[in-house]
Amino acid sequence: MFVTTETMADACFPGFGSSFTMAFQPIVDAGRREVFAHEALVRGLSGQGAAEVLAGVAASDRFAFHEACRVKAIEMAAALGMVSRLSLNVLPNDVAGQPQCFRTAMAAAERCNFPVDRLMFEVTEGERVDDMPGLAAVFQAYRHHGFTSAIDDFGAAYASFELLAAFQPDVVKIDMSLVRNIHADPVRLAIVKGFVATCGDLKIRLVAEGVEVPEEVGALRSLGVDLFQGYLFAKPAVAALPAVAWGTA
Repeated sequence: MFVTTETMADACFPGFGSSFTMAFQPIVDAGRREVFAHEALVRGLSGQGAAEVLAGVAASDRFAFHEACRVKAIEMAAALGMVSRLSLNVLPNDVAGQPQCFRTAMAAAERCNFPVDRLMFEVTEGERVDDMPGLAAVFQAYRHHGFTSAIDDFGAAYASFELLAAFQPDVVKIDMSLVRNIHADPVRLAIVKGFVATCGDLKIRLVAEGVEVPEEVGALRSLGVDLFQGYLFAKPAVAALPAVAWGTA
């Protein structure tokens, strides 16, 4: 099913809503063979990737553009009949001290009849966090709405452990730099094994990002990781929910 929408996002954020679309990539529970969530990823109307699209957004427009992305993702997810969680990226410095992104997303979900408790807000580590206590406080203040919180790209850059110490999310995504070829790397296996134990104590679920071969999944499952995202299971699909290749892992 292919769906395009430009009504709500364009109305809320004139000039942005009709200038891009969204792709969706599943996060799967390999043991249960079910989709845990779909991550929303911005794409250009001519197929441009996220990096190219975001490079064309002026710094002064950044927050409004990301708001438009979240609104469009929710609108499209509802139109596609998504029944899993919907993972929405948020930049930490856009969240700290200004919870508007939560309010906007929840209002969009209510308008689209998309359950708020299916939203997952994923803090991306693309920048240094200026106000760690403020970030933690905003998440704590809004947790009663029932959405899922996540930290993306853990282990890739900046203050991963500082962020984890500031607030404990429901989900942490292990960066692909630790996942790639982990089955053949005793050092990475040892690092992730220790992190699995830490997150188990904190009751945090782990997602392994960027899995491409069954051996990676096998090694990670032996450590206790059960959620996966990567080309092995499905590539992102523009304005559609891709089929999952369960037989490959």
